[in-house]
Amino acid sequence: MTAAVDIQALARQIQDARGLRHKRDIDAVVARLGLGSRHASVPIGDDCAAIPDGDGHLLLAIEGFLDSFVAADPYFAGYCGIMVNLSDVAAMGGRPIAVVDALWSRNGDEADPILAGLSDAAALYGVPVVGGHTNTRADAGNLAVAVLGRAGPRLLTSFDATPGDDLVAAIDLRGRFREPHPYWDASTGAPGERLRGDLALLPGLAEDGLCRAAKDISMAGVVGTALMLLECSNVGGVIDLDAIPRPEHVPLARWLTAFPSFGYLLSVHPDRTPAVCARFAERGITAASIGRLDASRVARVCDAAGAEAVVWDFVANPLIGCGKDGGRAS
Repeated sequence: MTAAVDIQALARQIQDARGLRHKRDIDAVVARLGLGSRHASVPIGDDCAAIPDGDGHLLLAIEGFLDSFVAADPYFAGYCGIMVNLSDVAAMGGRPIAVVDALWSRNGDEADPILAGLSDAAALYGVPVVGGHTNTRADAGNLAVAVLGRAGPRLLTSFDATPGDDLVAAIDLRGRFREPHPYWDASTGAPGERLRGDLALLPGLAEDGLCRAAKDISMAGVVGTALMLLECSNVGGVIDLDAIPRPEHVPLARWLTAFPSFGYLLSVHPDRTPAVCARFAERGITAASIGRLDASRVARVCDAAGAEAVVWDFVANPLIGCGKDGGRAS
């Protein structure tokens, strides 16, 4: 980052980003549905619901897509129906079992590219579409996809980050933006074997006990996703913006609001960080420590010159309203 960049302005950009503003809707929904108590192995607010099942956990998640996205890029919307759900399962340390979809379109021709994206991604990632709901006589196009997965007894959660941990970002930079959108696509066109092997890194880290807390990078961006992880774990921390893995040709301001097709944040004990980063590097994925967590419950960003800005104070203002004790963070 150059000296001309205003870190206070970047902090405001993160706060005001559309993807993060959408996450604020979670707070009201959690309160309205009375989801403050534990309903599964982890509190409400994680990437998947984790349901104890024998010697492990069933994982259940759903993703809905903005109608504007479905209209603008229907093939990729269908593709993302698979991709982002599998990312949620991996972020919990699990492996996918199957997906179902709910699709609305005005006619069969409009549904076709969405279905093509779903079909292609399902084949590449090796997960079956086993059913769902279809309406090709609707007034507008919409899409939602749900996934069932399974994890062992060791979950990765958003609620187990600990003060003193490194915050590690792992992002596949071998991609491109789907212009003019903020979607960094490192998936379409990649071999299915590589995509499946990359996702398997996360359950491997869980099973080997190398970390306990993780979250996939969402439309909230790298720092926005970190805010949700920190809030759920009732911690704070400092994120070094210059340390975030980033393609050389992409400006920092744009990258902070990008949604990478493969991107994760992990809370890792410092003595395990080299081993964690090495696993990603072995598969050509860039991973680095981008900050350190503390007990402040305040999220800050800094630059190489030492300038610092507060992005969120969770004590003063909850973001998604989910805390590690199963209720609202404050």
